[in-house]
Parts: sequence; structure tokens; C-alpha cells
Amino acid sequence: MKMKDTYNTIAFPSEETLFKEKSSKFFGYAFPIETEEEVKPIIEALKKKHPHAVHYCYAYQIGTETIQYRANDDGEPSNTAGTPIYGQIQSFGLTNILIVVVRIYGGIKLGVGGLITAYKTSAQITLESCEIIEKTIDVSFRISFDYKNMNKVMRVIKEKKLEIVNQEMEINEDTNLPIGKFVIKTRKKNAEMVFDTFHSLFEIDIIKL
Repeated sequence: MKMKDTYNTIAFPSEETLFKEKSSKFFGYAFPIETEEEVKPIIEALKKKHPHAVHYCYAYQIGTETIQYRANDDGEPSNTAGTPIYGQIQSFGLTNILIVVVRIYGGIKLGVGGLITAYKTSAQITLESCEIIEKTIDVSFRISFDYKNMNKVMRVIKEKKLEIVNQEMEINEDTNLPIGKFVIKTRKKNAEMVFDTFHSLFEIDIIKL
């Protein structure tokens, strides 16, 4: 069975989209996010942008292996806003994304079915305006080594096309010689091979982060 180590998300925040239904206006927005903490500031900014709006409904999904999601109706009847928005995230097969639909009420009630259709359509139009990209699921390691083994480490990094996320040098208090500490990352499907390669090298320690 082939290991899946990619996921789809959006490249950039979307442009504002507008869907109208019986005088109500539904403004749609999509944002790439990686943490739940990013959601609140975005909602607050949209409230300032649309101070006369009635509802700021949203849904998000975060994660690749452990999925975290939420659908928020923000005062609309239960499951008429957040759920259809989230349904479009699932329909497009996306993660690490937030969709917000801001409703400005036009004076005519849409009913449960009308609301579901309106929020779904707004989310769909917004996602159709986005650039959808594929990203890799990466695994990070910390490797520690005496400075004399630097060339050995760099050779493996170059051969395996690994990304160095962070690097620092410290002084070993016992030997007074420099120690290298690198944080590297690789695609999930290559993680075991990378770990085994460094683990087999003399005087080089590796741990998964």
C-alpha cells in the first residue's frame, strides 16, 4: 500500500466573493491556516470590515493525520451555515483552511433550505476562486554530532535532498570542542530511511521531533 504523504490546501487567502440571495449578501473568504489560534483574529478583522453584518459563519479544518475541525453557525439556525461551509472543504478535499461567510441580512427570510444553499454556494464560489496546491507531509528530526563529523552529515543531507530547518553550534563542556545541532525535515515516505541512515552513522545522534 502506497503511503500518502501529501495534502491539498490553498496557496493564498482568497479574494472577496459575493453571492446574493433575496436581498441578503453573502461575502465569502478563504484563508490558509495551520493553527486554531489564527481563526479569531481573522474573524475580528472581518467584523471590522463588515460592521453591519448579522452573521460571521465559518468552518475550518487543520491537520493531515490528526484532523481538527469546527463548523460555526454564529446565530443562524443549527447546521444551516457552518456545516454546509465545512461540507465544501470536504468536497474539495482540503485541509489547513478556514472559510468565512459574512451575511448581511436583506430583510427577507430564506428558510432552512435557502440558508443551507446560500452558505454552500458562497463557500463553493470562494473555493473555486482559490489556487489549490499540493503540499508534502513532512517529518522533522534533530541530529547532534561533533564538528569533526560535519562533512559526513552534510554529505547525507545533500544526497537525500533534506531541508535544514535550523542549525546551531555549541561547545561541548567536556571536550571544549564544537557540537553541531541541526533540525532537518523530509517527506513522510522517506522518514524511516533518513532516520536509519543517520542512526547507523558512528558518533551521530538523531531523534524524531
